Amino acid sequence: MSRSRQELITWKEVEKLITTLIPQFDTEFDCIMMVAPGGVIPAGILASALQIDTVVLAQVKFPPEPDEDKSKLFSWPEFIQFPEEEHLEEREILIVNNAWGAGRTTRAVQKKIETAGGTAHTCVLHYNPYRNLLKVKPEYYGAITDAYIIYPWEIDIQGPDRVLLENGGRG
Repeated sequence: MSRSRQELITWKEVEKLITTLIPQFDTEFDCIMMVAPGGVIPAGILASALQIDTVVLAQVKFPPEPDEDKSKLFSWPEFIQFPEEEHLEEREILIVNNAWGAGRTTRAVQKKIETAGGTAHTCVLHYNPYRNLLKVKPEYYGAITDAYIIYPWEIDIQGPDRVLLENGGRG
């Protein structure tokens, strides 16, 4: 597999992405669902900016993605953490993740909310249409990219080498 381009962004760039996203919202949301781990920080920033008090967490795990078996990219997710259905029913929910690469994680969360009777809207800081495996894209996104983005909170906590190591060097 070829190594993708990597881009380290700053907190200032995150702020610009957030200010790009906010005017796009055409719905009044009842709740923000942050997708762990990458969506936690952008969801918190958006919740504060939009003055949304109800914030919940979704954590999804997919089987590992060995390069030799692309069929695993279409496997069923395991929901490690997810709110009870009664907290989602008849609510407008903004799902926030840091990036939409293949799109599997955010889309799985969206479908689970819709199954529970909520209305889900997808939002990411970065959308990578070149990696997208789905026929849909996020409803709201701050920027389009072809790069693997390294966010400032990843660097602050783990350092750039650790971030790349955990992603199999794929960047």
